[in-house]
Amino acid sequence: VLKDGLRSQVSAALKEGRVTPTELCQRCLALIKSTKFLNAYITVAEETALKQAEESEERYKRGQPLGVLDGIPIAVKDNFNTAGIETTCASNMLKGYISPYNATVVQKLLDQGAVLLGKTNLDEFAMGSGSTDGVFGPVRNPWSYSKQYKEKSVPKSHSESRESNWVIAGGSSGGSAAAVSSFTCFAALGSDTGGSTRSPAAHCGVVGLKPTYGLISRHGLIPLVNSMDVPGILTRCVDDAAVLLGSLAGHDPKDSTTIQDDFKPFELPSLTDVSKLSVGIPKEYHAPGLSSEILALWSKAADLFKNAGAKVVEVSLPHTRYSIVCYHVLCTAEVASNMARFDGLEYGHRSDMKDSTESMYAATRREGFNDVVRGRILSGNYFLLKQNYEKYFVKAQKVRRLIANDFVKVFRGGVDILLTPTTLSDAAPYTEFIQEDNRTRSAQDDILTQAANMAGLPAINVPTALSERGLPVGLQFIGRSFQEKQLLTVAKWFEKQVQFPVIQLEEVKRHDNGVFQHQKSASFS
Repeated sequence: VLKDGLRSQVSAALKEGRVTPTELCQRCLALIKSTKFLNAYITVAEETALKQAEESEERYKRGQPLGVLDGIPIAVKDNFNTAGIETTCASNMLKGYISPYNATVVQKLLDQGAVLLGKTNLDEFAMGSGSTDGVFGPVRNPWSYSKQYKEKSVPKSHSESRESNWVIAGGSSGGSAAAVSSFTCFAALGSDTGGSTRSPAAHCGVVGLKPTYGLISRHGLIPLVNSMDVPGILTRCVDDAAVLLGSLAGHDPKDSTTIQDDFKPFELPSLTDVSKLSVGIPKEYHAPGLSSEILALWSKAADLFKNAGAKVVEVSLPHTRYSIVCYHVLCTAEVASNMARFDGLEYGHRSDMKDSTESMYAATRREGFNDVVRGRILSGNYFLLKQNYEKYFVKAQKVRRLIANDFVKVFRGGVDILLTPTTLSDAAPYTEFIQEDNRTRSAQDDILTQAANMAGLPAINVPTALSERGLPVGLQFIGRSFQEKQLLTVAKWFEKQVQFPVIQLEEVKRHDNGVFQHQKSASFS
């Protein structure tokens, strides 16, 4: 059951009594303990989760489940507010902070009976692309301990132990991606500002959906960049992402940026004919640093659509080359504004410095934030200085409009879906990843994903194949605004064609015999 799809199998198993919500919850909690070395979770809410599972069990006994998600164990990235459960953003600034309310997305999941297992690890305040910069330590990619990776990875020297050979999970939602990939939960929430859901999804071999801006409420998501942040969805198959989207989407009176119309949940049709589909291949996504392996996979995927009868055309998004610079100006400017709330007065860490209010502010922020966060605040305030505002911030906003218009023109030209790589390469070893600073890494790793955030478009990572090193590689589909059904339908068709292999977690077998049986495919629905 741990590997089944939500709608077709797990929900049915719960209704038929083949497994109870409590048994499901206990099994997931046992797996969280046996995969503790991955560092995917910051907080495990065992007591709360078991209580929620018991309540779900009572509803099933009465024959009154709240829906498909009733009794389903889920995890939430630790930058969503959760009432009664600590919310830290992986920062000293919020260590010990317990929110008085739930984020709208968390509340919606709980209202439908989902069981909240805990809060997942991330880069501090979601600033990073590796999930390596949080105060609770880096997240380890579950594939580092897979049979597939171990068979292909040969230590460079005798002194290099298996312990130093592990690879990053991607970021900043690395904890959520690792949690889903290692079967400790059925789905997880991440956040996506420049690729923070899709990048770790690609590295961990799971589905990562970034919905259209405004489709899902941001209320209760601790903001990074208000104009780009969206809650992201991480699952093991595309069908499950559609289930979660149907539960979360729609207007929220607490978030003025959400759509006004009601959102109708949908079941994804099984697409058999793609002959009417037009797939665009943006030439600008052949970016510097793109590995030959991913380039070959991208071409192979385009041929797959072509051979199935779809129209595959090369398109141009000319302003893409300016997007990463534009993104970093806008990102740091909004970060500087958003981080001003953490001053040691109302909540979070407060320094013992008592010389003056100003010195207390300064000491609190110095002690509470890491170098990455302080660096982005500094950059953002520089761009917002009176003498720089027009030169940097306003100009970047104008370029952002040009980037969004590029997508509009391509879609108006008859293209239905864009197909691009998600990441430049497979997951880097941790020891290699930390050789470069966070800013450099983020600039490289966000290059293929952040344009969709600036245009507010829906995008999804679909795990596609294993690299020569035995690690997951994903491809990204970008859709028209608010056309999630079409995007997910195409993604489901592609998922079925590629039949991405399931992770074989040798390490966990030793801890938890019997959970990981052999599977043919990762499409669990």
